[in-house]
Amino acid sequence: MTLQIDLSGRRVLITGAGQGVGRGLAHAFATAGAEVLVNDLRPARAVAVAEEVQECGGHAAPVPFDVTDFEAVVDAVAALDGVDILVNNAGNAGAEGFAGRGPFAESEPADWEPYLQVNLYGVLHCTRAVLPAMVAGTWGRIITIVSDAGRTGDANGAAYAASKAGAAGFTRSVAVENGRYGITANNIALGTMRTPLTEPLWAEHADSPQAKAILQNYAIRRPGNPDDAAALAVLLASDSGSWITGQTIPVNGGFSFAM
Repeated sequence: MTLQIDLSGRRVLITGAGQGVGRGLAHAFATAGAEVLVNDLRPARAVAVAEEVQECGGHAAPVPFDVTDFEAVVDAVAALDGVDILVNNAGNAGAEGFAGRGPFAESEPADWEPYLQVNLYGVLHCTRAVLPAMVAGTWGRIITIVSDAGRTGDANGAAYAASKAGAAGFTRSVAVENGRYGITANNIALGTMRTPLTEPLWAEHADSPQAKAILQNYAIRRPGNPDDAAALAVLLASDSGSWITGQTIPVNGGFSFAM
């Protein structure tokens, strides 16, 4: 059997696709033939990635909006000509920068909000916006990028771990509710990735004690690259992944294992 993935005729909305993992996802889906709707909070980044995809021969358009604003999400999705595949990739800290990390006992609700608003509510908002049309069309794919922190815990990052675990649980519920309509919903749980956010650690301090301390916990001693996640996402979005749903699949270099 030869595995050939062709997403021609499918439209994929990828949130947070203006850099890092989202940018890699955009290129991978375009290579598979999908039309890519590039979302980012910052319009310039969405435009830049859409232009990159187009220059490589793919089909893409920028769709900037804030995933934490439900009305903005609904309006943006309503203006599109349908969404077949949703990749909930936007995450981490959102518009206001990173919340402080530290012991949960020393945190306040204001510290939790940047994580919950983007990583959990952003996923709920976008999924709610695209799901009715998927149900009506009896076909859809929902892929949510979560984190191993949501599976194993994250010292000094309890709110972040909670937001990612919540998103994963939500996606499983969506899978149960909507499988009868030809819709699958899955999570990809990532380990430490090499992205613009973490690049200084690898580019400038690759041999530093901090970098070594991180990588010694991985069976494959390197950070993940966007392509590592993109290949699985494309598979899950294809007809070849039509009997995979409700799963949280780690892509993490062996940081942790799943049964």
